[in-house]
Amino acid sequence: MPRLIPAAERITRARALIQQARDLPVPPGAGRSDFSYIAQVKALLQQARDLIKFIPDTPSATAEMKNEVKMIFLEADQANREILH
Repeated sequence: MPRLIPAAERITRARALIQQARDLPVPPGAGRSDFSYIAQVKALLQQARDLIKFIPDTPSATAEMKNEVKMIFLEADQANREILH
């Protein structure tokens, strides 16, 4: 049976995935239009969103946690715009 990951750790991991997407080196040549690069960035950002998307629905989620989840969704969207556009 899979181990449950606490919400605080999920938030930390999501932020790390967003940072990992930002740190991904842009490939030479095609640059930001390289499909492999775009797919890697989008996959990392989607993993970050998937980690935290159900936190607001849990009964143990505090208002502070719910606010952090909203901020991470905004960070992921902003990172997507900054990295790929």
